Amino acid sequence: MTSLRIGHGYDVHRLVSGRALILGGVVIPCEFGLLGHSDADVVAHAVMDALLSPAGLGDIGKLFPDTDPAYAGADSLQLLREVTRRVGAQGYAIVNVDVTVLAQKPKLAPYRELMMKNLALAMGIPASRVTLKATTEEGLGFTGALEGIAVHAVALLEQMESRE
Repeated sequence: MTSLRIGHGYDVHRLVSGRALILGGVVIPCEFGLLGHSDADVVAHAVMDALLSPAGLGDIGKLFPDTDPAYAGADSLQLLREVTRRVGAQGYAIVNVDVTVLAQKPKLAPYRELMMKNLALAMGIPASRVTLKATTEEGLGFTGALEGIAVHAVALLEQMESRE
């Protein structure tokens, strides 16, 4: 018998000058980047939280606290690989992941396929199981004012239950 569990992840980072903009493991040419303890890949962070919660593993702040110098500048796709390993160790398989990026700038369409491929590789699943969309929010809110980028992610996990 199988059991399905769904998780939602949300993350936001402030836009600043002087940092690279990394989304879904892709360095995107831009005049600003995201502020954070790690590489601030807000896409990978939201995906990690979407995977961790249905597996009962907390959140990325618990696993990779921003107070730990070991994670300063960390590659978020490496952290996603570790999250995937831990989720698998709990007996879960990733069915699919759906991501929505809220960003006024830059336009993400040219990078979308590569971001999905990077996420899929980090999670060890086919790229067909990862979707990613972006919206501008029409200039509204903190994303519209170019103060930050926010991401929502949803993950579906399947747990194989023993038949003992």
